[in-house]
Amino acid sequence: MYNSEENYNGHDRREYTIPQSKTQKVVRTIFGLVMILIYVGMGVLLLINFFNWTADWAWTRYVVGIVLIIYGFWRAYRQYKGIDSRL
Repeated sequence: MYNSEENYNGHDRREYTIPQSKTQKVVRTIFGLVMILIYVGMGVLLLINFFNWTADWAWTRYVVGIVLIIYGFWRAYRQYKGIDSRL
């Protein structure tokens, strides 16, 4: 039922973790997918200049847009591999 870890640095230390319920897993998955859409969507909107930034800010828009898209794909990869569920 609970996971415990004993004998941590010579001490009897127990850390208990409560397993996630099915509802928590679904909510975590939905939240992860929404965040992926937000990151990739904001990146695309910045690249197409949806917010009508002036030409002085063009380099910033491209850099932030590309970084947001890359981070969105990184989150998608972590979601797919199940890495987010272990954090």
